[in-house]
Amino acid sequence: MKKATKTEIPRKTVYRLSVYLRCLHKLKLNKLQTVSSEALARAAGVKPTQLRKDLTYLGQFGIRGLGYDVEQLSQMITVHLGTNRLQPVILVGAGNLGNALLQYHGFEPEGFEIIAAFDQDPQRQRDKILRIPLHPMSKLPQIIQEFRVRMAILAVPAAAAQEVANALIDAGILGILNFAPIVPAVPEHVALNNVNLAIELENLSYFLKE
Repeated sequence: MKKATKTEIPRKTVYRLSVYLRCLHKLKLNKLQTVSSEALARAAGVKPTQLRKDLTYLGQFGIRGLGYDVEQLSQMITVHLGTNRLQPVILVGAGNLGNALLQYHGFEPEGFEIIAAFDQDPQRQRDKILRIPLHPMSKLPQIIQEFRVRMAILAVPAAAAQEVANALIDAGILGILNFAPIVPAVPEHVALNNVNLAIELENLSYFLKE
């Protein structure tokens, strides 16, 4: 019997699913049990037709005239995003940006736990006490294997980004959130999301210019 293949969800749709999930979380906090596609689309900043198209990747559900069950839709999106259980994440680069990310408390409610951080100089004095263990780079493969980590946050200088990315991939990492100011080359089987704050500000500047 031929094994069924998993439907591939486009990257932009995956991003919008994350936005829908946060809107649904707010609805649950306000004790709302159902939401129409129009109301959810408005909250997410998309057109209702786009929202309904995105949700078709999750299967057929929703009641015509009544809308979507908020709890059911939240659970379905969570399962498809793989955040229905707490996922271990590591961070490499405990400089200013890395330290700021380590102090952030918003990852766990979204399904992610930074279990360890790595730095070339873990003994260096830092302004704030870290909440998690800080290891030398030599322990990278051991921690990744021990905790079955698949995702990493990369917050190192540009000069070290490619070398560290290679080390992460060699140790078994399949997804990298990259804050380094360059885009490291990765194999096709590795997912890479780049966060460049300067580019985001440049985009804002374009839309604000007279």
